[in-house]
Amino acid sequence: MMENKSSQASSSDQNKNLSSPFLQAQPFTESEGLGDDWNFRDFLGILRRRSLIIAGVAVLVMIAVVSSSLRQKPEYEGNFRLLVEPLNDDSKVVDVVKEANVDKSSLDYESQIQVLKSPKLIGDIVKELQHFYPEINYSSLANYLTITRLGETKIIEVRYRSSDANKIKKVLDTIAINYSNYSKEKRQTKLNNGIKFVETQLPSLQKRVDEIQKDLQIFRQKYDFIEPDTQAQQIATQVNNLSGQRLAVNQQLAQARANLAGLQGQEGKLAALNNATVYQQLIVQVGQLETQIAAESARFQENSPSIRTLKDKRNNLLPLLSQEARRFLDVKVAEVATQVQSLEVQSQELAKAEQKLEQRRKQLPVLARQYTEMQRNLQVATESLNRFLTTRETLQIQVAQTELPWQLIQPPTKPEAPISEDIKRSLITGFLASLAIGIGIAILIEKLDNTYHTALALKEKIKVPLLGTIPFEKQIQNSQHGTNKQNIPIVRVADSLRQSVPGLVVIPDHKYSNYSGKFLEALRVLCTNIQLLSSDRPIRSIIISSAMSGDGKSTVAFHLAQIATAMGQRVLLVDADLRQPTIHTLSNLNNLWGLSNLISTNLPVGEVIRKVPSMKELSVITSGPIPPDPTKLLSSEKMKRLMEEFHNTFDLVIYDAPILVGLADASLIAPHTNGILLVVRMDKTDSSVLKRALDNLKLSRMSVLGVVGNAQKNN
Repeated sequence: MMENKSSQASSSDQNKNLSSPFLQAQPFTESEGLGDDWNFRDFLGILRRRSLIIAGVAVLVMIAVVSSSLRQKPEYEGNFRLLVEPLNDDSKVVDVVKEANVDKSSLDYESQIQVLKSPKLIGDIVKELQHFYPEINYSSLANYLTITRLGETKIIEVRYRSSDANKIKKVLDTIAINYSNYSKEKRQTKLNNGIKFVETQLPSLQKRVDEIQKDLQIFRQKYDFIEPDTQAQQIATQVNNLSGQRLAVNQQLAQARANLAGLQGQEGKLAALNNATVYQQLIVQVGQLETQIAAESARFQENSPSIRTLKDKRNNLLPLLSQEARRFLDVKVAEVATQVQSLEVQSQELAKAEQKLEQRRKQLPVLARQYTEMQRNLQVATESLNRFLTTRETLQIQVAQTELPWQLIQPPTKPEAPISEDIKRSLITGFLASLAIGIGIAILIEKLDNTYHTALALKEKIKVPLLGTIPFEKQIQNSQHGTNKQNIPIVRVADSLRQSVPGLVVIPDHKYSNYSGKFLEALRVLCTNIQLLSSDRPIRSIIISSAMSGDGKSTVAFHLAQIATAMGQRVLLVDADLRQPTIHTLSNLNNLWGLSNLISTNLPVGEVIRKVPSMKELSVITSGPIPPDPTKLLSSEKMKRLMEEFHNTFDLVIYDAPILVGLADASLIAPHTNGILLVVRMDKTDSSVLKRALDNLKLSRMSVLGVVGNAQKNN
């Protein structure tokens, strides 16, 4: 009774745990891909994984290289050399026209070589050679013709390669003659073109010089302009002279105005009359008469005839005296006024002249600039004209001289022995090229490969805990392929599930000595990591699934159950894959009765549980017959009750569920377990499919315990 109560309490607690799993859904996101951030270790891993592809490509390329080297016929090569810039250098013809320095050579050897290989020049040579070798054409000749410059020298080397030594000699002789004739014709053509160009330009240059000279002459006549400096000095001198003259006139004008003002006063008039001769003579006469009158008055009476006569004379002179004074003053005033007016006019004229000179002086910089520009243009035009005249004379002299063609310093010779092919270098080059091509193709395939190759790559790209990495085990593959299905009868069990039931059909004892130590240790690490996920509550039930079929989820579930059993746990392995069951094949059991029977019928649980005597705590429930609607069975209340009973009875229940992508089976039973363990097969699982599976789990808020990498090969 106590045991039953304890069992019921644990069942109640387990129900609470199942309804709200203690493991919260792990946050997982697709990390950024490694992209091009490959290190040397990743590169070596690629080389190891794609070694067969690299070797195959390298072998194919090397076969092609060796075959090509063996099929090659012996070839001959001949050459000749030309001095393309003798002492009388025709490359200076254009430079002489453009530059005054005629000593500088500017022959472009690269361009000259392209001209020598041009279809226009080679075409004439091909026409001559076709009389002797009809099969020859421009392409065949150009492909085997090599023209190079020897370092920084003035020598061009022409080489031709062929399998016929006589053909090489004939071709090189023809090319040498044509190149020599071409150089001579080119020189004559260049010289004549130069003379023609010069004579074409001379009239316009002469006209330009004449126009500038005429404009300069008009400019000088219009502005009375000689030289800027001389003109400036002259204007400055004239301005100074006019300023001095105007100052003197102004002084005279001021004096004349003062005199005019003085004549208008009494003192001025008296001073002016002092200089009047007639007026002074009359004054003298009046004075003499006054003296005589005074003398006669002393002798005679006032009415005496003599005194009267003298007074009459005096009275007659007084009007004359007044009249003379007025006349003299009027004349003097008129003279001074005239002088003032004349001086004013002179001052105004001098001011106008000075103002004109000042305007000319201000305008002088503009005129000087125009004059200087005209002089410069005249100088440039004159220099250009003189240079073209000199160039014409030089070209005429060169045309008159004897022109030598390019010098043939090494004539063509008939090759005696074939050129030695560097087979060793070709093979080394071919090997390196084949290796590079193989590696390139391997890297390209690696780029296009959408699977995971290492646990490190899986851990970096999928942000879900990596609980373990199961190495690739050949023994598992062999045992799976060699498994024989046996018709083992089902033994019905009537006792309690928590008691040992003898007489059950058992799984044959697996010999773990057949498996590698790495494989077994990886399973132990995986089992331990699962139990360490939670420190307060142990993991009691897990679902093992994968994103794709063939990832090895059933194999991992089967061997994990065995390892957990060996580590002292009571384990129940349930094949919940009601679509493609595998556990019965791995267990070498029949599948007549199983989980589908338990859900759809009232069959007791003990009827379908198989126990292993060698592992007394390991029990297996196969899937049973495949139902028409697995989803309906897995989502039923009967399945929930069965899972609750399994969890209360065993320490660890492992469910082998169908794949996640495209099927809802695992999602139906996952909420009633502690979480899902996702199996990813190295070098097989598509990362995009895995991402879609994780996204689906994220949307449904399923608890993901972690990921296990399966079939990890040595990298």
